Amino acid sequence: MVTRTIYREELEKINNDVIKMGNALEHSFSEVIKALKTMDATLAEEIIELDDEIDDWERNIEQSCVRILAKQQPVARDLRKVISVMRIIADLERIADHCADISEYIIKISQGGTIPMPAYVLDMAIAVKKMVSSTIASYVAEDIEMAAEVIHSDDTIDKYFEDIMEELCIAMKHNPERIKAYAQYLMIIKYLERMADHATNVAEWISFIITGDLAQYMNND
Repeated sequence: MVTRTIYREELEKINNDVIKMGNALEHSFSEVIKALKTMDATLAEEIIELDDEIDDWERNIEQSCVRILAKQQPVARDLRKVISVMRIIADLERIADHCADISEYIIKISQGGTIPMPAYVLDMAIAVKKMVSSTIASYVAEDIEMAAEVIHSDDTIDKYFEDIMEELCIAMKHNPERIKAYAQYLMIIKYLERMADHATNVAEWISFIITGDLAQYMNND
């Protein structure tokens, strides 16, 4: 009975730590949007430093998952949860990395003389942030409908990316002296598009936790 109680406590701690990691990521992403609005290089530097905290969360949660797999040998739904958590935290960590990547480009843009931000870049960032927040909320509530909405939202982000990229290419053609700055915005939207992909991955693993049907949610093409 004592062993079983410890096992449940370990599972609960893993679950709570994933939520805390998600909250830290949401904070970091919110700061990215603030920095993007104002091209605040100081804030961007702080965001880069926050990445270490999220790296620590990933490492600690991964170690907890490995320990519980080795010692407790979970089965059925518990096994799905632990395996899925290991994949989820890897995607959350990559989103945090891209927060830092975008912050580096914010610093470069702020130092190189600001140009008007291409239309819809900020809208795209806000939409991706909403995806990330929804994935974390769906994990907490184990809400499969919310996870499905995240997966479908990826198409919207892809459309943002295509439209903004086309605008940037036209701007580069007509303003060759600003190619470097426009290329930096191109990198920002590419990182945003990747973040949406990672959020989609998380939503798919959440769906797997709930249903046990991996093939229904994972892309095989």
